[in-house]
Amino acid sequence: MKEKAKNFPLLLSEVVDDSSRKLQSGSAYSGNIATPQTATKNAAKNGILHPLDRVASPSKSHINALARSGQNVMILDADRANPLVSEAVRRAMVGRIAKQGVKDMVVLAAMEAIPRHVFMESALASQAYIDASLPIGHHQTISQPYIVARMIEVMRNGGVLGNVLEIGTGCGYQAAVLSRVAKQVFSIERIKPLHALAKMNLRPLRIANIRLHYGDGMLGLAQAAPFDGIILAAAGLEVPQTLLEQLTIGGRLVAPVGARQQVLQLIQRVGQFDWTRETLENCHFVPLRSGVV
Repeated sequence: MKEKAKNFPLLLSEVVDDSSRKLQSGSAYSGNIATPQTATKNAAKNGILHPLDRVASPSKSHINALARSGQNVMILDADRANPLVSEAVRRAMVGRIAKQGVKDMVVLAAMEAIPRHVFMESALASQAYIDASLPIGHHQTISQPYIVARMIEVMRNGGVLGNVLEIGTGCGYQAAVLSRVAKQVFSIERIKPLHALAKMNLRPLRIANIRLHYGDGMLGLAQAAPFDGIILAAAGLEVPQTLLEQLTIGGRLVAPVGARQQVLQLIQRVGQFDWTRETLENCHFVPLRSGVV
């Protein structure tokens, strides 16, 4: 995808924090169920025989309501030209996510609105809407659609989100979905080529409420804290205390935790020095790392 700066409504300096050029943790790779190797089996388990299967999305009426209110679903020329990345295929993906247990209609609407295929190489576009993580380079992947929706649903908890922080921008997909459910999205990436890739991917979508940072995600983003929600797209043995302290009171952090055996964990800040923890389900992400590359 070529950069077309003229299509982006903001100056680059307004979108990217030039003062935070130091680092971040890894990008997401994951799933409650799927990995690239198990995508076919998972598809069969969920009755998915082909990316073109059409499963009615329970969020369709909600999408229509959003469209009437001015929050239109994003439609790119590529959607019309290629049936494998059409709106119908996106709706089918959302239907499968709903069948897997995601019930938040706002999250489902966001998943339908954001074209996942534009965040990956064109050679992989035909696989964009299967329930699996896919490579984006630099030993990182774009997360499984279900796990993206699940983590955002848990973080949102039916409430209104102001500032949210994403650790691990990757190709920019999850940040784009978050932009539909939060007022401001701050996202940190530690791998400089991926930081650049995310900027390039997001420009044509004209999303004004995302701020991208190149830096160490394990340090969080103190200058923008506190956050109503934080999502980690990489797994550490524990969640850095620095991130916990950047939550608002009542804020929720969702992160994969563990080494070979990982679980999705919800941490909620309930007081100045108090946090609660809840284990949700199994998952699989790339390791959380410090430093920049």
